[in-house]
Amino acid sequence: MNEIIGTLQGNGIRAAVVVSRFNETVTNKLLEGALKGLEQCGVNKNEVTIARVPGAFEIPIVAKKLASSGNFDTVICLGAVIRGETSHFDYVSNEVSSGIARVSYETGIPTIFGILTTDNVEQALDRSGGNKGNKGFDAAHAAIEMVNLLRKVDSAQLKSTDSVSIEESLYNACSNTIP
Repeated sequence: MNEIIGTLQGNGIRAAVVVSRFNETVTNKLLEGALKGLEQCGVNKNEVTIARVPGAFEIPIVAKKLASSGNFDTVICLGAVIRGETSHFDYVSNEVSSGIARVSYETGIPTIFGILTTDNVEQALDRSGGNKGNKGFDAAHAAIEMVNLLRKVDSAQLKSTDSVSIEESLYNACSNTIP
């Protein structure tokens, strides 16, 4: 039996990061985490492009343009949708989620969902560098892992060395320090 596992080797990977300016206190921390995660995996900072959009709702269209450009191996989407007193939260979070998923399906480029959907600001801060880690950092790792996994699938490089423990495969590539 063969098992295909992506690694966290980021050398040569070109990444785009789409980040919302809305809830900027949170999204700037997500961006810091994502950049740290990419750097720790060996992604050259000159191979990273950041696109800032007004809000989370605008993320999918920019992600689609970037993914379709042929210039990037992955697109990381970062934002924070925080529940308020109206149903606006539900509409935005549902559309952003499905929009980002559609970008991945339609382009074949790993488009990573790093959008926080929380009930309050405290939960968002906890997940953007607080006591729940940094989901931007996690999104960067998911992006690198998916690029490498899809490359293995595309090249049919299936051999016995692909069947290593997840811990060995994922964490030998870079430090597992959460920012």
